[in-house]
Amino acid sequence: MTKIEQIFEYVLTHYRGIFATIFLLPVSAAYGAYAGVRNWISFRLNSAPAKHDARVEAVIRQIEDWKMQGAEQKLCTARSGWKTMSELVPKYKLSHRKIDIGMYDILEIDEHRGIVRVEPLATMGQISRSLISRGWTLPVVPELDSLTVGGLIMGFGVETSSHKYGLFQHICEAFEIVTAEGKLLKCTPSENPDLFYQIPWSHGTLGFLVAAELKVVPVKKYIRLSYRPVYTLDSMVSVFEQASRDTEQNDFVEGLVYGRDRAVIMVGNFVDAVGPDGSLNAIGRWYKPWFYKHVQTYLERREKGVEYVPVRDYYHRHTRSYFWAMEEIIPFGNHPVFRALLGWAVPPRIELLKFTETQTTQRLREKFHVIQDMLMPIRYLKQSIEYFDAHFCLYPLWLSPMTIKDKGGRSGFVHPFRTEDGSVDEMYVDIGAYGTPGKKGFDNAVALPLLEKFVIEHQGYQALYARTFMSREDFRMMFDHAGYDLLRERLPHCRQAFDEVYDKVSSKGRVSPVEMRRLEKAG
Repeated sequence: MTKIEQIFEYVLTHYRGIFATIFLLPVSAAYGAYAGVRNWISFRLNSAPAKHDARVEAVIRQIEDWKMQGAEQKLCTARSGWKTMSELVPKYKLSHRKIDIGMYDILEIDEHRGIVRVEPLATMGQISRSLISRGWTLPVVPELDSLTVGGLIMGFGVETSSHKYGLFQHICEAFEIVTAEGKLLKCTPSENPDLFYQIPWSHGTLGFLVAAELKVVPVKKYIRLSYRPVYTLDSMVSVFEQASRDTEQNDFVEGLVYGRDRAVIMVGNFVDAVGPDGSLNAIGRWYKPWFYKHVQTYLERREKGVEYVPVRDYYHRHTRSYFWAMEEIIPFGNHPVFRALLGWAVPPRIELLKFTETQTTQRLREKFHVIQDMLMPIRYLKQSIEYFDAHFCLYPLWLSPMTIKDKGGRSGFVHPFRTEDGSVDEMYVDIGAYGTPGKKGFDNAVALPLLEKFVIEHQGYQALYARTFMSREDFRMMFDHAGYDLLRERLPHCRQAFDEVYDKVSSKGRVSPVEMRRLEKAG
């Protein structure tokens, strides 16, 4: 390492907040503006939805070329691994044959059928803007603007309306995929049903998603958001579960846990106008406090409250602060002066944050930093909070409830979601843990395998974007592979073309950004 490289690494390691403010925020803002103009020009010139069929044909031709040239390499998408929301980068993209799938359009909004048909790289921000302007919304809108439809289907998507509608996959009416054989298949509950139910969570190991039909529901202008602080663990669990199971009255349910016995439970409902019981709060404006900091004030004041929030502000309320991860990147980011001057530029882009990681921050992150979502049966919520408190002591924790509708035992690759007696418990809770734990002597290498063991023992599931320490055997114990294995055997060329899910999400398939830069430089 040269002297200049040593100085650069020192600055990135010890003054990351200042570096992010001076360099990453302007670059992110410029790139965002450039990407917006580029996408608009591309859409107007050559990316109209009418071109969708031609783009699908291009994918098929790439697969035919792969077959003609011997089909020796496994396949993956050509989308840069740096753009994923995971803290890790896909190493397998260095050795696999990349299939270009440049599909990011909204193809059709069919108000009569109540669906929107989209391409896989369409984002939550793009879709929510388009639908809301026409009086519609997706039933489940996962939090961050840049999350893509393909990533949420092939991976994992949950939001605070999931107690009514399930995971993102459960609002999908149809998938269109190109198989390793080079065939375009439409998959619905009645057409290719086995494939329809196995595509979610399959991480592109059954075929390439080229379109999806998603349900839409009417939207209103505001969310009436009520805040209820609680000060005992039993109250936290009781209030949260009661709100989550009341799907008739509550459109959204969320919990932010600030300590073992302290949380704020929020309930939201669509409304057309601001009512007399609360005030309007446009929480998405750049100068506003980060949402989780705002929520905490209700806990500190020991009082309930009601606010009316513009619907898009609510959908993307955690985007500016990446929940609470921004505080570790820019510690002064929530200061009123910073928000007033530079709040409009937050957050920096994920790929820039990953690319500027250093060997020192990598070592610290691998040992101390946690980014995990665990899907637990709601009956184990109390035990789960106690476990996180004892083994992590990491706050806030994010609570998002979800119901899983069993479809004749075919609810997907990973979802039997059954109790010990074989019946279906429809209510789960996503527990999101993001940040540096306060537990003395904490080490991910010890804590995460124990957490995974706890999750398996309590019939839970790990979100697969996160770092996993599971062995292949434990992975197969957590996730039911029966239908998935049969389908991979039955689909022509599937096993030859695609890795198993474990090979893509385990340490074999993903590495730290620092290691990825080294591999790219070497190769």
